[in-house]
Amino acid sequence: METPNSTRWPDLPVDILRSLFERLSYIDFHRAKMVCSNWYLCSKQTLGPKGRSPLLLLSPEEGGCRLYNPEEDRVYVPRRDFSGCRFLGNSGKWFLVADSQSNLYIVDVFSDEKIDLPRLELVSKDGCVHNLEPLGDGDFEEMLVGRNYGIRKSAEELRGRVWVDDKTGDYVVVCRFDRCDYMRFCKKGVDRYSEIQTRVDLSGKDGFEDVTKQPMFTWYKPFPSAEEKERMRAFKPISESYNIAVTRSGEVLLVHNYTYESTTTFEKHRTFGVYKRQLKHLEDPETSYKPWLVEVDSLGDEALFLDLGITLPADATLGIEPNSIYFTRDDRFRLMPLSFLDICVYNLVTKSIKRFPTLSSKLKLKDAQWFIPS
Repeated sequence: METPNSTRWPDLPVDILRSLFERLSYIDFHRAKMVCSNWYLCSKQTLGPKGRSPLLLLSPEEGGCRLYNPEEDRVYVPRRDFSGCRFLGNSGKWFLVADSQSNLYIVDVFSDEKIDLPRLELVSKDGCVHNLEPLGDGDFEEMLVGRNYGIRKSAEELRGRVWVDDKTGDYVVVCRFDRCDYMRFCKKGVDRYSEIQTRVDLSGKDGFEDVTKQPMFTWYKPFPSAEEKERMRAFKPISESYNIAVTRSGEVLLVHNYTYESTTTFEKHRTFGVYKRQLKHLEDPETSYKPWLVEVDSLGDEALFLDLGITLPADATLGIEPNSIYFTRDDRFRLMPLSFLDICVYNLVTKSIKRFPTLSSKLKLKDAQWFIPS
């Protein structure tokens, strides 16, 4: 039987195409539908993969990006060339990207769809007290309005978050430079950013809600036990960080991440502690300004994705493990001098940690992010 010519693949019968699409993994399904217009139309008529398994977006040192599916232990190469780009954050399949000149855009990593965003220096004058002047290499000079001198802000210091509504196409983007006292945000339909000062009281202003009963929002961890102090003397601390996460029920968690090295075997170890506020301190006006935390021993049937700052329901069929913290690095939202990439899943109950040796053996990575495709 003669092998069909590749130019006739777009003309395959619809029933055969549907049968093929129904057998594909999530990533392969979205790659296949971009082959041609006929395949794209057929994909719209096909019940695609239901799975929303956790995936990793990888940034190799050589440039560009890769997609990794832990369930398949397989690395994919996206259609688009992302050389010279940094991935700041994501919302489902959509990623906030900064190119080598710090131009910002939102991109669907499974297709060629792209949303261009305003340049960071384009800002509404209402409430703006900072000017950003591009320096031509992706860096900026930051100056107070009315001043003719400023400080250099490196492109590597730029941090960002994005939220995209897949149904309506609406989006919101928030950006800031590390260790600065303001943020800039824009949304769909707006051609410039608005500036928000982060060191002023925003409670009572339109669009902001005060979620604390006192202006001071300081948290205090429980003191370590004598046994814990004695045990830690056998280790050399390497790095330490704190992150905020929100559960599905709206509860706010403080996540302590600690990396240390054994003074005898010189092996590196990582551990996590999760804490929440005590309700009695929130209800007592005399102690609500200084709330002590209690340690959370279990996340229940939820998994915490630190790159996203949220918890999601565990699902064995999707590979989302309960009581687990999905981690990549501790300087995602602010620069840390001793941070390093460590792709892992930490079980909060068993205190065990799972890594992915395939990645370290095949690729030299400078960054990675967990994401849940929409």
